[in-house]
Amino acid sequence: MNKDEYKKLVKKHEPQENKLNNAIIAFLVGGTVGFIVEGIIVILMNVLNLTRIDATVWTSLIVIFTASLFTALGFFDNWMSKAKAGLLLPTTGFAHSVSSSALDYKKEGLIMGLGSNFFKLAGSVILYGILASFILVIVKVIISG
Repeated sequence: MNKDEYKKLVKKHEPQENKLNNAIIAFLVGGTVGFIVEGIIVILMNVLNLTRIDATVWTSLIVIFTASLFTALGFFDNWMSKAKAGLLLPTTGFAHSVSSSALDYKKEGLIMGLGSNFFKLAGSVILYGILASFILVIVKVIISG
């Protein structure tokens, strides 16, 4: 069997994903999460009399804590595999990536485990976020004159 025949055989037995179904699930789950988050903001504004900005900050903290807690308890990985990109919102996805890296390497100690691997998954997000911000500021300065 040559390489091409092998690739055809592997492709034939490779499970096919339903992209439309995945997109619908991600849309519904992401929308539900957004709806819940907006509900938390409204509750914080009405019950605690917070401004919208303060309620948004507290809601971000609640979402980050919840995603990290659910990652530590082992729920989030299962939900991510079912919800696809619906739970991979920037806040929950980032919290999950940092928490899962910390959990994976905690046995190796504080320095060589947690310290050196804490941002293993999230590091690329931080890097490209900073790089994109830098480029956009330069473009804004050039356009503004």
